[in-house]
Amino acid sequence: MPTRRFACMITLFASTMTAQAGEVDLVRVDKSERRLELLSGDKVVRSYAMVLGANPMGHKAMEGDERTPEGRYLLDWRNPESGYFRSIHISYPNVDDVAAAKRAGVEPGGMIMIHGQPNGYGWWSWLIQMFDWTNGCIAVTDEDMAEIWQMVANGTPIEINP
Repeated sequence: MPTRRFACMITLFASTMTAQAGEVDLVRVDKSERRLELLSGDKVVRSYAMVLGANPMGHKAMEGDERTPEGRYLLDWRNPESGYFRSIHISYPNVDDVAAAKRAGVEPGGMIMIHGQPNGYGWWSWLIQMFDWTNGCIAVTDEDMAEIWQMVANGTPIEINP
C-alpha cells in the first residue's frame, strides 16, 4: 500500500499547487538581492534565489547588453518547449523601452524570460546558479521553475527593481 499512499500525497500536492495558482497577483524581483518573490496581496507566498544577465547593473537599454529590464511588465505567455526548463515571457520591451532605444539608435532587444536551467543541465544548477550567466533573463533552478510555472498565471504583473 505504500504506492497508493504516495499517489494520494502527489494528488494532494498537485491540488494544493493548483489552488494557489490564482492567488499570485504579483511577481516581484529584487535584482540587487537576486531574489524573486510571488505575492498574494501584500503577502509573500514564495521566495526564490535567482540569477540575471552577465551585465546585471541598470535597466536593459539594447539588444545584447546582457541586462535584465527594470520596471513593471506582464508575464504574457509561456513556452514549455524552450531551450531551458520551461520559460515565461516578460513583456519587455514596452512602448517606453522601444522609444528610448529608437532615440539611442539601437534595437531594444526582447525575449526576456523567467526560466530554469539549460535543458539537460538542471543537475548543474548548484554550480550554474552561483553566477550571473543569462543574456538578460531571470534564471532559477528547475525545481523552482516547476513551482513558479504552476503558481503564476499568464497576465500576472512582474515588478523588476534594481
